[in-house]
Amino acid sequence: MKLKYSFMVLLGGTLYGTMSSFVKKSYADGFTAAEISFWQAFVAAIILAVCTAISSKGSSDKLHRNEILPLMLTGSAIGLTNFLYYKSVQFIPASLAIILLMQFTWFSMLIEWLFLHRRPTRAEFIAVSVILVGTVMASGIMSIDSCSYSIMGIGLALLSSFTYGAYIVANGQCGHNVRWEAKSMAIMLGSSITIFAINAPRIIEGEYVNGEFALWIMLLAVAGTTVPTALFAAGIPKIGAPLSSILMTVELPVAVICAWLILGENMTAVQIAGVVLLLTAIVVMNYSKQTTTTSTSNSNEK
Repeated sequence: MKLKYSFMVLLGGTLYGTMSSFVKKSYADGFTAAEISFWQAFVAAIILAVCTAISSKGSSDKLHRNEILPLMLTGSAIGLTNFLYYKSVQFIPASLAIILLMQFTWFSMLIEWLFLHRRPTRAEFIAVSVILVGTVMASGIMSIDSCSYSIMGIGLALLSSFTYGAYIVANGQCGHNVRWEAKSMAIMLGSSITIFAINAPRIIEGEYVNGEFALWIMLLAVAGTTVPTALFAAGIPKIGAPLSSILMTVELPVAVICAWLILGENMTAVQIAGVVLLLTAIVVMNYSKQTTTTSTSNSNEK
């Protein structure tokens, strides 16, 4: 039975991995990161609001007033993540952007250490070191063409990885007793409000009476937000966060493969080796967390 839920999480991560290539394709049609990220979040919030209205009838685990603000603030973090990440692929290859985004693994560990006082284990420190080595290899920064990489794009991608780490930590701290539909709706509402607040003029001036734009937004809102959210909500509680985190690393190879197939981006043997090293380190880090959590639980039971 767990295989079914593992597949759900794997599929959700796969869908996420395809998004950067599709977003970059949408730029060729004249759309911007502000427009895409705002409407993706806003349309997803509407879809999730409908799901919430349908599922909340007779349910006891409804969204309470005191839970709305924390969830919306959590949504602000993922809203910034999407906007910054989508903006970064305007300046750097999508394959490099996803590699830099994966730094959220150690950013989230750092945030937990600073604010929740959870000290990383020795294995996690080693994994972070390997992640950094793998990132340098996978990014292609050692190649002759690395000088052509945009500092702006790299900075935006790294900043998006930090806000993604903040989102993951915040998401684990709030909305535990709220149905996934209502929780996701509040998060997406906070996401869309934040993106609008920092891009209001560009979003207001945009021309959206366009069938092509509507297709892009529906694709990204449904396949990039609503469906993965539903899959994660159904699968993660059944198989646990540590195993889910390992399965969700599928986002990296999927994004790299999509960048190659859809955008024609190439990777050297050293970069491919770096991706493998990066994935291995992330899996080891999450396995270490799973082992530590299990050991702690067993000790508490005794």
